[in-house]
Amino acid sequence: MNLCWQKSSYCSEGASCVHVATTRETIHLTESSDPTGAILTSTPAAFHALLTSLKKVPHA
Repeated sequence: MNLCWQKSSYCSEGASCVHVATTRETIHLTESSDPTGAILTSTPAAFHALLTSLKKVPHA
């Protein structure tokens, strides 16, 4: 599978960043320092639930 990765808009130049790639059925996340080492794959529904939960966490 050939994925098209996008860097997070919250990433500054040179920093370790989250990269996202999507297909119709899945969302893939990886980290820029080792993009092929650890890829998290999720369904859109599960990813939405994760983001919803994270948005509820108070910022420090």
